[in-house]
Amino acid sequence: QVQLVESGGGLVQAGDSLKLSCVASGSIYSSSAMGWFRQAPGKEREFVAGIRWGAGNTKYGDSVRGRFTISRIKAEKTLYLVMNSLKPEDTAVYYCGLDRNGYYDISGMDYWGKGTLVTVSS
Repeated sequence: QVQLVESGGGLVQAGDSLKLSCVASGSIYSSSAMGWFRQAPGKEREFVAGIRWGAGNTKYGDSVRGRFTISRIKAEKTLYLVMNSLKPEDTAVYYCGLDRNGYYDISGMDYWGKGTLVTVSS
């Protein structure tokens, strides 16, 4: 069993930066993938960024590529998301997810955190 706890959300202005953290408890295998997802009001949850826990390969959604950076510290079981040049359209609840098989399919994620709210004002 894995528990995920996100933190770091808040209210910022357009152009600001923010760093999200996700701390995991339980075993995380090298074959796992962890990712950040977000859900804006009235919209479906979408993929933001992901990382293969073992190798560290990363993947980004089109809307955040070049602005957001995902990373992890394996020894601390912590996942990060550095968000730069934030835009009002980045406003959403950001969730941390883990897939034991290494995929980023939202419907197939094995574990989810409860989310942290990011609000970007214009």
